[in-house]
Amino acid sequence: MTAVDLKDAARPPIGLEGVDTWIFDLDNTLYPPETEFMALIDSRITEFVMAETGLAFEAARALQLRFLNDHGTTLAGMMGQYGIDPYRFLDEVHDVSHDRLSPDPLLREALSRLSGRRLVFTNGSARHAERVLNSLALSDLFDDVFHLEAADLTPKPRPGSYASLIKTHNVTPTTSCFFEDNAKNLAPAADLGMVTVLVGPHAFDEPGDFIHHRARALAPFLAAITFADESPS
Repeated sequence: MTAVDLKDAARPPIGLEGVDTWIFDLDNTLYPPETEFMALIDSRITEFVMAETGLAFEAARALQLRFLNDHGTTLAGMMGQYGIDPYRFLDEVHDVSHDRLSPDPLLREALSRLSGRRLVFTNGSARHAERVLNSLALSDLFDDVFHLEAADLTPKPRPGSYASLIKTHNVTPTTSCFFEDNAKNLAPAADLGMVTVLVGPHAFDEPGDFIHHRARALAPFLAAITFADESPS
């Protein structure tokens, strides 16, 4: 592998040479945030918090966001403070229509070119990840999904989640690349030695030396990676 076309890079980045494990966040990474699919789940989470706490919408929403910021997921906060059943939470909040998701042939082609393993690393549930990947027609391109249940309900960006991923899948951080839409979740990956890529319309607005590459959209970034065994176009 040689280098990626870095015409949009914010600074000289760490290279992608030698990467043999490609790790992708799921939501708002493998599909664009413009679908507003996550807004459906977000609304379901607010409704869940309202029902469990008895709070009105604004107060429940504020609590939801505080838990998300402090714990990595609203679920973690709700488990700690209210003792809710995590599996009921995951089932209820992910019970949304997938009509907003559709396959992207360009992304599929770009992913299929990557040599080595491809993994999904998500704070979502196993069932949610399965449904999303099926809706995107990408299931067959990934070797496995490391979901919240596999992490013993420990979410990113807690270090334990990354440690579990590494142990479960025998990941070598220094030959891995991690793609995420949430900059906070890239910092622990960079500390471990992974190459990091922040994905999304906000990618060039976020500060942080732990962000090695920035991509407004995933498919064009992946498609620009060139490999040593490819003939020049």
